[in-house]
Amino acid sequence: MHSATPTPSPPTDAAARLPHRLSAKKFVLHFLEMVLAMAVGMVALHPVWMFVLNAVDAAGLMHNPYTGALIMATNMTVAMSAWMRFRGHGRRPIVEMGAAMYVPFLALFVPMAFELIGKDALMIWGHVLMLPAMAAAMLLRPHEYAHC
Repeated sequence: MHSATPTPSPPTDAAARLPHRLSAKKFVLHFLEMVLAMAVGMVALHPVWMFVLNAVDAAGLMHNPYTGALIMATNMTVAMSAWMRFRGHGRRPIVEMGAAMYVPFLALFVPMAFELIGKDALMIWGHVLMLPAMAAAMLLRPHEYAHC
């Protein structure tokens, strides 16, 4: 008597060599996890900076748009890098993603220096441009982010 349920065939050599299929859902989820880590970094590390800067009588650095933006980018980078390391990423993707935190601000420093934009625009556009910069860094290595 034959069974109505077919038995699965073993994978062929060609099937074993196919790369893992990328998951858009995992890619987007990883992106959102990193955005959440960045937000946690901003909230959690801001008081640390304020404490240290107040202790060395340099609280003005937080209010300077240039140093304030770099401090904020650092807060986001520290938390996001820690999360990426926890998720098993190597140094290169972490550095690339860290660059995505700083490059938008650094690029906006030029129009700000020429008084074409103000502090509020620097902060708003710096954060907005960070998102496509992160996506670009992720798209450099889709396998890195779509399998986590």
